[in-house]
Amino acid sequence: MPITTLADIVRTYAGDRPDDIALVLGDAEVSWARLYERSRRVATALQAAGVGPQDHVSFLDKNGLEHFEISYGAALLNAIPVDVNWRLAPPEVAFIVNDCESKVLVVGADFVPVLDAIAGDLPAGIQLIVIGGHPDRPDIADYESWVESHADVDPHVPSAPDDTVLQLYSSGTTGRPKGVMLTNDNLLGLLPTGAELWGFDENSVNLVAMPLFHIGGSGWAIAGQFVGARSVILRELDPAQLVQLFATKGITHAFVVPAVLQFLLMTPGAADADYSSLQLIAYGASPISEDVLSRSVALLGCDFTQVYGLTETTGAIVHLPPEDHDLDGPNRHRLRSCGLPGPGVGLRIVNPDTGVDVTTAGEVGEIWVNGPQIMKGYWNNPGATADAIDADGWFRTGDAGYLDADGYVYIHDRVKDMIVSGGENIYPAEVENVLMSHPAVADVAVIGVPDDKWGETPKAIVVLAAGAELTPDELITFARDQLARFKCPTSVDFTDALPRNPSGKILKKDLRAPFWVGRERNVN
Repeated sequence: MPITTLADIVRTYAGDRPDDIALVLGDAEVSWARLYERSRRVATALQAAGVGPQDHVSFLDKNGLEHFEISYGAALLNAIPVDVNWRLAPPEVAFIVNDCESKVLVVGADFVPVLDAIAGDLPAGIQLIVIGGHPDRPDIADYESWVESHADVDPHVPSAPDDTVLQLYSSGTTGRPKGVMLTNDNLLGLLPTGAELWGFDENSVNLVAMPLFHIGGSGWAIAGQFVGARSVILRELDPAQLVQLFATKGITHAFVVPAVLQFLLMTPGAADADYSSLQLIAYGASPISEDVLSRSVALLGCDFTQVYGLTETTGAIVHLPPEDHDLDGPNRHRLRSCGLPGPGVGLRIVNPDTGVDVTTAGEVGEIWVNGPQIMKGYWNNPGATADAIDADGWFRTGDAGYLDADGYVYIHDRVKDMIVSGGENIYPAEVENVLMSHPAVADVAVIGVPDDKWGETPKAIVVLAAGAELTPDELITFARDQLARFKCPTSVDFTDALPRNPSGKILKKDLRAPFWVGRERNVN
């Protein structure tokens, strides 16, 4: 049958190829038939917990088999799975679970301390489930018992093209995360592209190494599953384990951020490993140096493709194909680009001050995109949705860039001051709000500065309150108590005053400039 919804994927392959392996995690292998059965039981368990169409189900754990059971189980009900970033601090986790009005929260054993920290802040009616059971609270159900105690029945709840099927949270410039609503139609705008541009088919073995709370994790996994590919799941990214997996699991396709390639190049034994099964490495989420790219191509010996996109665009919308990874040819300069817009993607470069399209090749403006992959909107946040998507459906990416004469897209800077560190999006306003709550801080600006390992990391530039004393380590420790570690400053400078324009806005370009001297772009 044609696949028109997320739920159709597991239904289709459980019917057509029930004994083929769908998921691999370590030594565990799960067939399509078994995945569908477990998903059916999850669906009836969710129903019993009061979950109905377009209700939310939150999941907090590292990559694992349970993610797929929850995602497909929710899809069979036309409910919405919400994978929570497990790197977040407890108050951030609580905000997301409450914001999406989740009816059920499933938590991995590693995150019981987080659950304990936020339990008092969750709605009284929410059902809590712990994978492996809670060691001190018998009233909280064990995940395995919860699943197996419910009926093996597919509820077959209809799911419309515009119904939300994934909700991923993306940090916002206001400091509050925003729930990005992705629909069946959004996914179907992307998934055929995967088969066409990335060469997925039913014989592919797809490495799912990036966190599943990211579109680069969950979206990449779904792209392979859409054609019935086998998914090999990495719970945590260990470069030494990754080197071995390529050979032992016969990996054909993988998506990684550039930092992973850099770690791979430094891993002992990597030069002697077997990569003969590899067909394609897709990379993106942060810029890559030509040195890391050229050495990775030489090491892995397969095709490489770069992708550019956002959570709000259901992932990849611009692609630099393998034929443009010409390390020694006349088009080597294209390695600095993101590539060309994908099928069905409209792309404009717009002057952010005038709203008028830039018409000259090489002239910088904000990248605007439209097409079937553009999100439905931000959950329960019509104001932010209206700010992001205009009346004609054009999404403002917040990235500044330009087109060359051949239509290739180049990223130049970030309109919204966002920092990308190792593929993670960090919004300075969120970090600044936390740092400003320290009694010794009178004023603060957070900027991205170059980092050889992560691309860039946050730096806090602080004005101290009168008579206050504070060390960089003290402020960083303060931040780590309230924010995910990747969002926290890695360095702190002190100054007497922050530069501001006449309207009072901090001149972050002036603050950033000394750290980026001698670099072609103001992103690393």
